[in-house]
Amino acid sequence: MLKIFFTILVIFQGVLFAHCDGCGTQKEHSHGTLKGNVKYQGKVPKAKPLKMDADPICGASHEGKVLSESFIVDADMNFKNVLVWLKDVKYNGPMLETAVLDQKGCVYDPHVLPVMKGQNVLIKNSDATLHNIHSMAKINDQFNFAMPKVVKEKATSFDKVEEPFYIKCDVHPWMKTWVLVQDHPFFAVTDDKGNFSIDNIPPGTYEVIAWQEKFKMKRSLNKTIEIKDGKDTVQDFVFIKPEKK
Repeated sequence: MLKIFFTILVIFQGVLFAHCDGCGTQKEHSHGTLKGNVKYQGKVPKAKPLKMDADPICGASHEGKVLSESFIVDADMNFKNVLVWLKDVKYNGPMLETAVLDQKGCVYDPHVLPVMKGQNVLIKNSDATLHNIHSMAKINDQFNFAMPKVVKEKATSFDKVEEPFYIKCDVHPWMKTWVLVQDHPFFAVTDDKGNFSIDNIPPGTYEVIAWQEKFKMKRSLNKTIEIKDGKDTVQDFVFIKPEKK
């Protein structure tokens, strides 16, 4: 009787392990990451201080001079505020969380803002003064509204894909921020060291674009990259000052 019991037990275990062959060993699908650095090559233009004398509240918000953010490189020629994004990506994942565009010390923060089509964008006024938010979009609907000091938040969004365009303040003409609208989340902005990283990219071959406001789209940089499962792809860029003709 005992012999019969062990025989049945062995047969049962064989069936069980045959059914679970490979259990826990299946490789999970992993996306890739695009990393890189952006530099500038050429004579660096002198940073210009913003003239905030027209509104004493603006100047009082800063201890010293406030420099323009339109062209920022460090001692190693690393380029800050460069937009990097993938072109023509098919994406059906979740929407990104609300993006925030603040007005602090009469300066837009951030200076460059990539968002998804339909993503909520919260415009804030952290200043005790009047601002006017004027979108200069060419494809999306333009808007132009005032934000007095008592109006601290205003929600908006963009429903069309569009290359970088700027938003300005008509009250303080030095204020400008650049907005990129894409139908996917595969974009980034270079940091103080000119570095960027775009995560969770599905495997495939893509065109990647690097854009800086002084070079515009005509002189943007394009590269073809390949993203592999669980791998980092490195792609650097160098913006070269064009020669005078």
